[in-house]
Amino acid sequence: MRRLRSLFVLLLGAMCLSSCTLIPTAQNPATIPNSQVGFELLSKTIPDTNNGRVRFRTQRVYLVDASGHLAPSSRIVPSPPTLDSVLQELILGPTKIETYVGYTSRLPRDFVILQAALKNKIGYLDIPTPLSTLSSRRQLLAVGQLALTAQAVGATNGIEITVDGVVQYLLLPNGKRAHLVTAGDFKSLLNN
Repeated sequence: MRRLRSLFVLLLGAMCLSSCTLIPTAQNPATIPNSQVGFELLSKTIPDTNNGRVRFRTQRVYLVDASGHLAPSSRIVPSPPTLDSVLQELILGPTKIETYVGYTSRLPRDFVILQAALKNKIGYLDIPTPLSTLSSRRQLLAVGQLALTAQAVGATNGIEITVDGVVQYLLLPNGKRAHLVTAGDFKSLLNN
């Protein structure tokens, strides 16, 4: 009997709470005047900083299009773009819209860049697992994506990839391997 009474009181309380609301509803959306927007959300600078600003710019990353070639795509990154920030956008892969039109990425789904640095116009990438575990075609496209994207950020002399401090010899489209690959090595994989 005690359980039944508790259940009845609980149901009665739920019915009472569900039949009322504290916020009145309106038929149309209401416009909030700028003067009533708090927390300095409309300010051009970051609140509680000395005029701190974040600027963004578009940056090219390279994905694989529906025909299996490398193609540029745009991403928005903080300005000035760094090798790490742009490569992180590449790792995220294609957007939903790009996926619908056939764009993909040949980087492994669990691909991680431990460190990315730019020195003397060479991009140095440290990754936990070698790309040589991928099939030849996938490896070519993955390295091409990295080299072309890195060039767009300033690695014009190429990229070098290491795994646990060991330099990796990367597959080139001509079948050879090199420890330093440039965007020019992968021009034949671009969609012209």
